[in-house]
Amino acid sequence: MKASTDRDPLPYPEPEGSFIGPVNHRSPQGLWDQSEHPGIKQPGRATGSEPLTAVEPSTYSTNRAQVAPLFELRMSLMMALVLAVVFMGPSPNMAAPAGVTDDEAFDLDNYSLNSEMDWENLDVNIYGDSYDYDDLDQEIEVGTVAPDPPSAASLPTAEDHEEELTLPPAPVTLDFKGPGLFGPDTGLGMPTCLLCVCIGGSVYCDDTGLDQIPLLPKDTTHFYGRFNNIRHVKNTDFNYLNQLQSIDLTGNQISGMDEDVFLSLPQLHQLLLADNNLQSIPELPITMKYIDLRNNRLISNGVHSEGFKDMSQLEFLYLSDNKLDYIPVPLPLGLRVLHLQNNNIQTLYEDSFCNSHDRHFIRRNLEDIRLDGNPLNIQLFPQAYVCLPRLPVGSH
Repeated sequence: MKASTDRDPLPYPEPEGSFIGPVNHRSPQGLWDQSEHPGIKQPGRATGSEPLTAVEPSTYSTNRAQVAPLFELRMSLMMALVLAVVFMGPSPNMAAPAGVTDDEAFDLDNYSLNSEMDWENLDVNIYGDSYDYDDLDQEIEVGTVAPDPPSAASLPTAEDHEEELTLPPAPVTLDFKGPGLFGPDTGLGMPTCLLCVCIGGSVYCDDTGLDQIPLLPKDTTHFYGRFNNIRHVKNTDFNYLNQLQSIDLTGNQISGMDEDVFLSLPQLHQLLLADNNLQSIPELPITMKYIDLRNNRLISNGVHSEGFKDMSQLEFLYLSDNKLDYIPVPLPLGLRVLHLQNNNIQTLYEDSFCNSHDRHFIRRNLEDIRLDGNPLNIQLFPQAYVCLPRLPVGSH
């Protein structure tokens, strides 16, 4: 910064004959010192009776000229302090060379606070090593990761494609006894658990558009295939599923089943085939506990004679909304619920529920019998239900 003792004139003209009232002028250290400012008279203390005197413009300018060096000196000291902090900082590029003291490096004794910095001829390399920009002209070699192109001898020819097309397809084998989900090398494509939901031993295939029973994992215990388009159930659909306990095919379009489709399931105890088009049912295993055949087209000839007799564990039998002409007797003793409403039953026999040879026989478990919706007057057959703990529900 260039030190100057002359200040620029004010941008507005000095008024002539300015009047300065009696003011108690003080210096930063105290009262006005006449020895420090010999050209300026010290004003006296105003008492209120002194006459106003005019101050010449030249006197006002002289006062400004004498105060300006103090301000410039203060600013120079501040600038020198800032430069000293910068040059004496921890930057390695700006530190003094080894073996040279700070006083020798910066020559603080001869440093002038009022000297000017020659910004135009400033050498930028005095603060660090110069950089050789010629090194940037060197070529940078970039390697490639692309593989070498295959040779013409390794490319497949048209003859190779013809040989591949003429190969016979691999045979599909169903090795259910082997290890794995469906046995090794089945070649059946997408597993069932990608189409359905498999949770533990339960497989949920509800409303998935199936038209046949899918291939199930061998550890399946419960299969749900409700609300699909299945029309026929084959005897191979449940092969080797020795842990299968429940089958629910409610809401399909099943009209036929192979005769021994369920006999190979040793643990099956629950079968739900409601809302289908069945006119007959195949033979069922004696392990059944729950059978639901509601809303089909079952006729009496479509049910095996004495088909439920040996099912000692059967408790629930739902046969409502069919076309049965009589009750499928004999019924197992453990039966608790029998629904036959909305059929074509017209008569009852003494052996329908009771034992005609044992007058003391009581069927204690059968508490829920529905016969309403049939062309039957239950009041005409009192001997048919004298052994029941509760009267059946009928239309009359």
